[in-house]
Amino acid sequence: MPVIAVVNRKGGSGKSTLAAHVAAWCARNGSAVMLGDVDRQQSTRAWLRRRDPALPAIAPWALDQKNMLRVPTGITHVVLDTPGGLQGFELARVVMFADAILMPVCHSMFDCESAAACHAELMTLPRVASGRCRLATVGMRIDARTHAAQALRSWSEALNLPFLGVLRETQLYVRSLERGLTVFDLPASQAAADLAQWQPILAWLAPLLSAAQAANDPSPAEPVPPGRLGSSRPNSLMPAQESLVHGGRLAVPAAASAPPATTTRAALPRSLLPGGAGPGIPHFLRRGA
Repeated sequence: MPVIAVVNRKGGSGKSTLAAHVAAWCARNGSAVMLGDVDRQQSTRAWLRRRDPALPAIAPWALDQKNMLRVPTGITHVVLDTPGGLQGFELARVVMFADAILMPVCHSMFDCESAAACHAELMTLPRVASGRCRLATVGMRIDARTHAAQALRSWSEALNLPFLGVLRETQLYVRSLERGLTVFDLPASQAAADLAQWQPILAWLAPLLSAAQAANDPSPAEPVPPGRLGSSRPNSLMPAQESLVHGGRLAVPAAASAPPATTTRAALPRSLLPGGAGPGIPHFLRRGA
């Protein structure tokens, strides 16, 4: 089950926009995809509630009878939208599950410095350094009338970091997301320029998303030792055994004090909802999970 994580520790870098579009592209290509929001703001979950049921389906986290967050049964692809400020043990947890990381970067000194620091930390993690978890950048909200795209490409190449291209600054993204849509859900004639910008990004993702087995998954010929989900994951980062439930390798326990779902709020523990008492990150991404 391929897992794509969208990571940048700086807020406002376009993570939710990028994650929603990758998930929508997977859905339009016939994949059973889950868009997992591990950000306290729950931006992508709110977007999913606006999405027309007639469009290709994108699943959120599932909540089972044991109050456990998990990947719904039958899901073949996962896209994770992560919070700003992700670093240290929590960043390592995400990398443990991800097969690839997309890092959206805006063109400013502050964005580039933050992204460079995040990249440096990622490269200290064995799965990224060895190439088992692929990493690339995407320029976000780029004005075509400036040299921002070339500047970002040069910055990325100086870090020896693959640069996939840029997405332009346009209200088309804003208006689409407000309606639960992406540019992939619009008529091709209406979004032609934006669809063209997505081609190199999709070309980089396609081999990973079409793979029959993700880099994190154990070999079919290898038995999985107790307490292990895949041979590539260090024991020190494995979630507690009781957090693993049937339905997917990203299964995580919900907060013990989570209230029951209501008809006016999404079926998600309070710790994952805006303004909730918890930190807003599922247990499998937290220290001591």
